[in-house]
Parts: sequence; structure tokens; C-alpha cells
Amino acid sequence: MKDETKPQDIRERTFNFAVEIIKFCGELPKNDVNRILIRQVIRSGTSIGANLEEAQGANTRPEFTNCTNIAKKEARETNYWLRLIAESNNQLAKQKIERLIKESEEISKILTTIVKKLKNRNDLKLNP
Repeated sequence: MKDETKPQDIRERTFNFAVEIIKFCGELPKNDVNRILIRQVIRSGTSIGANLEEAQGANTRPEFTNCTNIAKKEARETNYWLRLIAESNNQLAKQKIERLIKESEEISKILTTIVKKLKNRNDLKLNP
């Protein structure tokens, strides 16, 4: 059983987010505009976790920081595509898209905090 008091690992959270994006996009009407938006949001939404997995294999702290920063940027981009989908689809399940948008914002904030902390640590090492 999962311990609900413990924060979810960001890698697990971004993996689950990617799965939700994929499922959500499978439910969208298939028209010319949505096909483009679906490709974009799936690309960016799955890239968040992929970049965090790449960061886990980093050989240096700067490499880890860079991969995490890229994941943060992908989270922001995903938020943009989700907002476009929400505004261009009248019959969407509003609650579902709003939940995905909120999750993309939360992931972005978490990753921003991580990147700031990593950069501060690097700055401390460079400026004794």
C-alpha cells in the first residue's frame, strides 16, 4: 500500500503524468487541428520524465542540472499545449484538462525549485 504522507518521487509523478497525457489525447476528437496539438503535447509531456531519467544517468552535477532544466522547460511547454487544447475544443471534459494543466504547473514549480537548488550548490562551489 502506498504511503500517502510521503511525497511522490518526481520521476514517478512525471511518468504517471505522461500516461495521463497519452490517455487524454486518445479521447480527443481527431481533426486536423487536434492532430497537430496531440503530437505536440504528447512529445513534450512524455519528454519531461524522459529527461529526468536521463538526468539520473548523468556523470556530472552540471549534466544532471542541465537535464533537469530541460525537463522543467518541457513541463512549461506541455502546459502551453494543454491550454491550447482546452481553448480549441468545446466539448472537452473540462475537469480532466484542468487537472492536467494544474499538474503540469505543479511539476514545473517542483522542477524550478530543484534547478534553483542545484544551481545554488554549483555557485557555492565556484565562489568559496
